[in-house]
Amino acid sequence: MPQLAVGDAAPDFILPDQSGTPVSLAELRTGAERGVVVYFYPRAATPGCTKEACDFRDSLAGWRRAGYAVVGLSPDTPQALTRFATKQALPFPLLSDPDHAVLEAWGAWGEKKNYGRTVTGVIRSTVVVDPDGNVVLARYNVRATGHVDRLRRELGIDD
Repeated sequence: MPQLAVGDAAPDFILPDQSGTPVSLAELRTGAERGVVVYFYPRAATPGCTKEACDFRDSLAGWRRAGYAVVGLSPDTPQALTRFATKQALPFPLLSDPDHAVLEAWGAWGEKKNYGRTVTGVIRSTVVVDPDGNVVLARYNVRATGHVDRLRRELGIDD
């Protein structure tokens, strides 16, 4: 599936969060003045994914003050996401997409290099969607470390 670009309409979704409650992109957009940061990560509780999630957690007040909602999305089960969210005290929704439908629709599932080998899986990515549902920023193949700070600079979020 092609990756999303600035100006594209973000595909809508409804997925269960870590508590099993259905969460929709449309609902997230209505609650965020400037938009929704949707970040895609390979697997809960792994070192890189933990670093990225904790970076979002630690800067969440700044994201909210700037008018953004944050949501993480992975192929993990809601049970695995519950353990991850509880252990790391993550105060934002983590969504479960075990069949990869949303990951594929957003261009965050496909071939990637992992330790020199080509594998199929989650492409660590972040897409920012405005309140009207349009992509305002899309970054694919990002590194977990430093990614959140770069996003904040690109979007002009001070904290």
